[in-house]
Amino acid sequence: MEKTVSEIAEILNGTVIGDGRLVIRDVKGIDEAGEGDLTFIANPKYRRHLDDTGASAVLVSPDVKQSEKTLIVVGDPYASMARILSVFYPPDREVAGISPLAFIEKGALVSEDAVVYPHVYVGRGARVENRAVLHPGVVVGAEAVVGEESILYPNVTVYSRCRVGKRVILHAGVVVGSDGFGYADPGRENIKVPQVGIVQIDDDVEVGANSTIDRGTLGRTWIQRGVKIDNLVQVAHNVVVGENSVIVSQAGISGSAKLGRSVIVGGQAGLVGHITVGDQVMIAARSGVTKDVAPKSVIAGAPGAPHLKWLKIQGAVARLPEMRSAVKGMLKRIEELEERIKAREFK
Repeated sequence: MEKTVSEIAEILNGTVIGDGRLVIRDVKGIDEAGEGDLTFIANPKYRRHLDDTGASAVLVSPDVKQSEKTLIVVGDPYASMARILSVFYPPDREVAGISPLAFIEKGALVSEDAVVYPHVYVGRGARVENRAVLHPGVVVGAEAVVGEESILYPNVTVYSRCRVGKRVILHAGVVVGSDGFGYADPGRENIKVPQVGIVQIDDDVEVGANSTIDRGTLGRTWIQRGVKIDNLVQVAHNVVVGENSVIVSQAGISGSAKLGRSVIVGGQAGLVGHITVGDQVMIAARSGVTKDVAPKSVIAGAPGAPHLKWLKIQGAVARLPEMRSAVKGMLKRIEELEERIKAREFK
């Protein structure tokens, strides 16, 4: 594909500084880009490479005023890069059809417009809607639903009765609806509590490879519209994740926790069960959240604390060797003073 800089600027509602007639054939990173390539600068630390890159044109933010390179000025270079990538690399169109090597149980409803690859299993009473794509090894359990235009990559498992909305992407190895970790009298008899709820995944959700979302003990585990979940994330039974939230790799959310809208959970963070996290909260990587969090808070550390307080704690921790030496010195001086006082008392 080829587009001029001016054509790209028009697509992105950007402004050209330089030669709008330049032809762009690809989009690449700032270090790999060469003649005929478009690149971008979203992080200010890369601005020093602006005039060194081999790219023909660069997407930049409005605070970049001039360069030897041709610039396309946009409000958000990273988001604009994502948009233009979808132009240069449009998704492949799958050919509708059900492979004769797929196994569809009687009573399952699979749209003629769906794409079902070999070695897919669709259980009785399940429904696969228009233009859904099921890659090899996918299992859709009895009475489960896969919505329109959703993509289930190889070896995804959707357990019985769980519901996957429209335009959902489940990457390889995702498990939706396995039993929640529920045992009565734990550590002694470990009596299994039947997990009879479901998982509901709303529209436009994406779940990364090998992540797991447990079914509710009762009711549902609910992943709301627009949520993005990274690889290797564990979401336990009856958790609610609010719209447009983001959960980064290796995070774990314990049972019945409730996350509000637009919450961001950093990598390897852990949330205990039965807490409520308000809207627009940010939880730093490797944090341990043990209690409710107010909306718009920023939490860090384990146990989790407000970010500014955590920074002060970390500053104090870094000074502990120095403080320890100072305390030891003071204790020694106190002992010397006490000895002098005792010596005077005996005179």
